[in-house]
Amino acid sequence: MLKDITLGQYYPVDSAIHRLDPRTKLAGTLLYLISLFITSTAAGYIIATAFLGFCIYMSRVPVSYITRGLKAIVVILMLSACINIFFIDGTVLFRLGFIRITYEGLITAAFMGLRLVYLVIGSSLMTLTTTPTQLTDGLEKGLGFLNRFKLPVHDIAMMMSIALRFIPILTDETDKIMKAQKARGADFETGNIFRKAKAMVPILVPLFIAAFRRASDLALAMESRCYHGGSGRTKMKPLKYGPNDRAAYLVLLIYFAAMAASRFLY
Repeated sequence: MLKDITLGQYYPVDSAIHRLDPRTKLAGTLLYLISLFITSTAAGYIIATAFLGFCIYMSRVPVSYITRGLKAIVVILMLSACINIFFIDGTVLFRLGFIRITYEGLITAAFMGLRLVYLVIGSSLMTLTTTPTQLTDGLEKGLGFLNRFKLPVHDIAMMMSIALRFIPILTDETDKIMKAQKARGADFETGNIFRKAKAMVPILVPLFIAAFRRASDLALAMESRCYHGGSGRTKMKPLKYGPNDRAAYLVLLIYFAAMAASRFLY
């Protein structure tokens, strides 16, 4: 399960999506996530599915690798579906005692499930096609207008990129610790919920120690390389928009307009 988390990982391959400016990918991801919340029609989800499929095809990242991250949200998907199916009023399709299934509940559960799936896939696609360095530069450049309000944009971007980069590292560390504890006879599967929670202590303690050690080593490495924040820093590869980025923005605007139209026209 832990190895199935794809958020924060980078898939190295040469593709049109990989070559885009990170600001373009950040803006596209943001617009895509917003579009999922402004639509509630079948036409809107058909458009979102087609757009997501097009982006996956252009990224050249295997579909099996991208969808692997969905295993981590199976419980959330099931819980959301049950809440919507059994607790939304409407036209009753099935009733057994106090349990009832409504047509509106099924439709809402289907749309909510698709929305969660597309949120995870869209976010994962952005990190899979963008290196941590590009992500930091894109966030810093894209949020540069906040410098006028005396906000430490560079520090915020650095923290966000480091946090994303630490997700796969900590999942690998957790997997190693669990295997080591199982080899010592630890049992994480049997017992009630309190016993399972108590069994997690031998995992959490070394995990937190390893996380603080990695953070300390990272801070020491950054200080050794004379890192002192974003003031006065130059870029080895300054970000510049190209023709592909302008074409990508045009596609994004067309997609967002189609999603907005699907909401108001249907």
